[in-house]
Amino acid sequence: MATVLDAGVLHSHPYAVAAAAAALISAYMVWFWALTRRLSGPRMWPLVGSLPSVVLNRARVHDWIVDNLRSTGEAATYQTCILPLPFLAQRQGLVTVTCNARNLEHILRARFDNYPKGPMWQAAFHDLLGQGIFNSDGETWLLQRKTAALEFTTRTLRQAMARWANRIIKYRLWSILADHCEAAASVDLQDLLLRLTFDNICGLTFGKDPETLSPGLQDNPFANAFDSATEATLQRFLFPSFLWRIKKALGVGSERNLRESLAIVDQYMTEAIAARKATPSDDLLSRFMKKRDGNGRAFPEDVLQWIALNFVLAGRDTSSVALSWFFWMLMLRRDVERKVVLEIASVLRETRGDDTGRWTEEPLDFDELDRLVYLKAALAETLRLYPSVPQDSKYVVEDDVLPDGTLVPAGSAITYSIYSVGRMETIWGKDCAEFRPERWLSADGTRFEPAKDAYRFVAFNGGPRICLGKDLAYLQMKSIASAVLLRHSVDLVPGHKVEQKMSLTLFMKNGLRVNVKPRDLAAYVTAPEEAPQLGAFVIPTTTAAAA
Repeated sequence: MATVLDAGVLHSHPYAVAAAAAALISAYMVWFWALTRRLSGPRMWPLVGSLPSVVLNRARVHDWIVDNLRSTGEAATYQTCILPLPFLAQRQGLVTVTCNARNLEHILRARFDNYPKGPMWQAAFHDLLGQGIFNSDGETWLLQRKTAALEFTTRTLRQAMARWANRIIKYRLWSILADHCEAAASVDLQDLLLRLTFDNICGLTFGKDPETLSPGLQDNPFANAFDSATEATLQRFLFPSFLWRIKKALGVGSERNLRESLAIVDQYMTEAIAARKATPSDDLLSRFMKKRDGNGRAFPEDVLQWIALNFVLAGRDTSSVALSWFFWMLMLRRDVERKVVLEIASVLRETRGDDTGRWTEEPLDFDELDRLVYLKAALAETLRLYPSVPQDSKYVVEDDVLPDGTLVPAGSAITYSIYSVGRMETIWGKDCAEFRPERWLSADGTRFEPAKDAYRFVAFNGGPRICLGKDLAYLQMKSIASAVLLRHSVDLVPGHKVEQKMSLTLFMKNGLRVNVKPRDLAAYVTAPEEAPQLGAFVIPTTTAAAA
């Protein structure tokens, strides 16, 4: 009876539904207005929050975040909402973005357990990385971390890294660069570096060199499958998780590519593990085979595969991307390039004499590389401005208050912008946009000095998750950089546009196409005057304008 009466009322009053809808919309708009007053981030729209701003600035998202953080002054923190709906906006829909050094220390060290990678990240990467060290939390992560930490502190691992790198440099990189030099043909330096670091990290990790860096630069099935699997995994972050789960269940689109690529990766890794079991070596995989889990058992094959792939993913892209930006900066700052080469020459005059022919017989050894402090400073300065991983996100387990007073509720997300840290005057001073390696050196220029506040420079992460391979990464980058600069100089191909690729790793969107020229070392036989210092140099924009 009540239903009939209600229907009659609605029928007799056709404006009742419209009035009720208007009341709901008005109530929502009042609630939405109150929400926007509490948040300090970019402009938000009803129902879709700040997503339109993200889409409009997708080609320059890292610089857009820098602009947003700068607008908050010394706080260097803002909050925005990507799902402005009641009961969701303050939890799943809320994102806190920060580059405040004290906040970073709080997240990465002081309240480390409250800020894990979280379920969304782990689910997206599980098919590729499983419960490997870079995709796990809690006890699973801690066990792998402790096991890996013991190995990364050994001199034998650093010697193995140098041995693999020098072999690839001497027999493949130098010849490929010489061929392009003689043919006067341009080459994508970023592609060469990616291939080199991939071969190097594969050799170090499971003792098998896929030789992707070889004459002709041929495709390699494992490398291609690994790239395809990584790209398909990253696409999972572009849409709500239920969409990629549906695609996975149906086996379509990028999820089909991921499944097919992982089959190739699995086969390659199965063969690599079998080979190491038959003939153990000094690679990381062989070392982990000798270890035991928390129950005293050997690691099963699937765990060994996860461990190996985690190290390959971390060790390949980060170093090659950093080197790409490093060489681009040297093309813009020839005075810095000259200082780097002068330092290399100074070391080689002492260790190999004045005969420049001996300088280029072999890549620099471990002890020679260790003396290149200005080169390390130039690499650190590159990472300050162009960190290989420009940002990272954490999941909030329990309600918390950041040191700057920002309330972060449980279930929300925190993004810390590593890219922004190096571009904030409040953190690095008025010259933060200048490429100045000297800021990393002692007053007399003889020692490399890390940032006094470790959370002003988090290119290698911080706290308990600080990169175990930091020293190995510097060793590899110094080895490759010195090997290239000792024999060649590179110039950007006229008209080539250097732009950032919007990815989890700061690739160059169009690569780094260069012309290669031989370097005349005759001028470095005797100790020349120091390279003249150019005036202040502000780094150019490497992102497209907003749509």
